[in-house]
Parts: sequence; structure tokens; C-alpha cells
Amino acid sequence: MAPERESTPRERAVSGATAAGRPRGARLDQPRPPRRRLLPEWDPEAFGRLSERIARFLGTGRFIVWMTVVIIVWVLWNVSVPGSLRFDEYPFIFLTLALSLQASYAAPLILLAQNRQDDRDRVNLEQDRKQNERSIADTEYLTREIAALRIGLGEVATRDWIRSELQDLIREMEERQDGHRRGDGVFPADRSGGRDVHDR
Repeated sequence: MAPERESTPRERAVSGATAAGRPRGARLDQPRPPRRRLLPEWDPEAFGRLSERIARFLGTGRFIVWMTVVIIVWVLWNVSVPGSLRFDEYPFIFLTLALSLQASYAAPLILLAQNRQDDRDRVNLEQDRKQNERSIADTEYLTREIAALRIGLGEVATRDWIRSELQDLIREMEERQDGHRRGDGVFPADRSGGRDVHDR
């Protein structure tokens, strides 16, 4: 029996015409693995919804009442309690820092909520504009159809017109019958006293 020939790594690597020169693991039928990023990732929609909730709360009277209560309690605590229990002395630097931090976060959150609301308003206005265009097109179509119906009805005999025509025919027939009774014909042949030459 002949010994089996071992394949070299070069022969194993080249298995097809398209396999040559392609780096290992770069297959077109499989998705790439996700890249690792140094920065944390977040869902923009979830962050936007959270910012809108915060902005809505900041724009209510409840927030103003609670913030006023907290500031009054803060100031009264740091003025009236003994010095060992005070955590913020008279210039209230820590309170100023807290309020500045709250304002520095509130302004961008409110702007973000306003931008999202502007985007929604823009989409709604675009949909309203398209709806108005469809309504105008439908109205113009109905106007053209009504005009066509009016033109068509102008050529159709109405009840009053038919009644007047029938009354005229009845009057004419009565006049003919009265003329026959008197003996004078209504028709030109009767007036001439004989048949017309062209009636043959």
C-alpha cells in the first residue's frame, strides 16, 4: 500500500479560484462581527423620550413648588441649626453650585425636547400639506364632474319642457280637429282643394 501524501499548508489554503488572496474570515455570506467601541452606546430614541419627560416636568408648577421648598429648607437648615450640622455656610456656595448644575443640564434637555417637537411638527405639517393637496385635487375633480353633469343636463329634456311640448301638441291637435269639423283643412293639400302633384 502506498503511503498517503500529506498536503502542505500551501495546498490546503488554495482550495478554489476565489479563495486565493482572500484573508481568512472575510466571508461575504456572513455578517461582520460588531466593532468594539471605546465610547458607550445608547439608544437616541430612549434618551430623547427621557429628555422630553424631564423637560415636561421642568415646565410644570409642581417642579417650581418643589424647588422652592428645597431651597427654603436648605437655607433655613444652614442658618438655624448648630454649626456642626451645617453643610453649607452663609454664602451658600454648594446651593449655588447645585442650582447652576441643574440649570446647565435643564437647558440642553429642554432644547433637545424642543428639537424633537419641531421634528414632529414638521412631519405633521408635511402630512397636512399632502392631505390638503389631495383634498384640493378631489375638490377640483368633483367640480369638473359637476360641470360635466350640468352640461349633460342642459341637453336632457326636463319635465317642464316635456309638459310644455305635450301641451303644444295637444293644442295643435285640438286646432286640427276643430278645423276638420268646420270643413277647412289645416294642411296645405286641404286648402288647395286637391292632391299635390308631388305627392304621387
